Amino acid sequence: MPHSKQPKHFHSLMLLQWPLSYLAIFWILQPLFIYLLFTSLWPLPALYFAWVFLDWETPEQGGRRSAWVRNWCVWTYIRDYFPITILKTKELSPEHNYLMGVHPHGLLTFGAFCNFCTKATGFSKTFPGITPHLATLFWFFNIPLIRDYLMAKGVCSMSQPAINYLLSHGTGSLVGIVVGGVGEALQSVPNATTLILQKRKGFVRTALQHGAYLVPTFTFGETEVYEQVLFHEDSWMHKFQSCFRRVFGFYFCVFYGQGFCQGSVGLLPYSRPIVTVVGEPLPLPKIEKPSQEMVDKYHALYMDALHKLSDQHKTYGCAETPKLLFL
Repeated sequence: MPHSKQPKHFHSLMLLQWPLSYLAIFWILQPLFIYLLFTSLWPLPALYFAWVFLDWETPEQGGRRSAWVRNWCVWTYIRDYFPITILKTKELSPEHNYLMGVHPHGLLTFGAFCNFCTKATGFSKTFPGITPHLATLFWFFNIPLIRDYLMAKGVCSMSQPAINYLLSHGTGSLVGIVVGGVGEALQSVPNATTLILQKRKGFVRTALQHGAYLVPTFTFGETEVYEQVLFHEDSWMHKFQSCFRRVFGFYFCVFYGQGFCQGSVGLLPYSRPIVTVVGEPLPLPKIEKPSQEMVDKYHALYMDALHKLSDQHKTYGCAETPKLLFL
């Protein structure tokens, strides 16, 4: 019998940010903070809530990134676990701002968070002069302490004011948007690449309004680190997932990977390579009120560029990687 073996750096994976952990922390911290208000420790939550009140607009005004947090050694452990790498195909000039499409969403977006929210993969050396931000659900910034942690990593709100601010104050900003969103997470299964993109055109309109360059990115291996249980649309579980999505903003996905012991099933992701390929920026004119025809034109160009990027670098994916399916 082989000895049980824990995956290397498995303890570091517990610190990865993902929606279910945020939700759990939300239900723990909120009652705790309220309870402390009625104890002798009431000054602590009172001061924090006062701070949050005064600091309420910060997530939509560039955030408050911390080089110290982004450089924690735990991120290098997570990087090496899969491993996670970033590949540059073209230079990004600090003289422009960029709106980056992140594809695919996967279940927990490991590649995007490690590449753009930490220094583990050397983003600042790969793209000198560029400040990366990754947008996520706005309500995460309403959770005590989580909001400060997210901002420290360079994560910004998905709200329009937050993105407008980053693209209109100076140059050298890169804002990453997981275009497929939570709906794409429900399509995430190994050996398949389904992108929800055909009707997602708001990011193109925003880029035109600011004259920001569009940057396609494709993360190979993102959908390979977990298995997901898919439910028929008529099943009660699928209806529950849809209801959960309406309430919390993301889907309750049933997934599994490996366990702490070798050969066991658990919630740790499989140790498989994740490669984020950053494509060539697509220049856009600055149009304050772009027409729908203009938006459609550049959206089509973006989809074509993304398809070519995936096809040209598909050797980083599975040997049997199918063609992209756009929904």
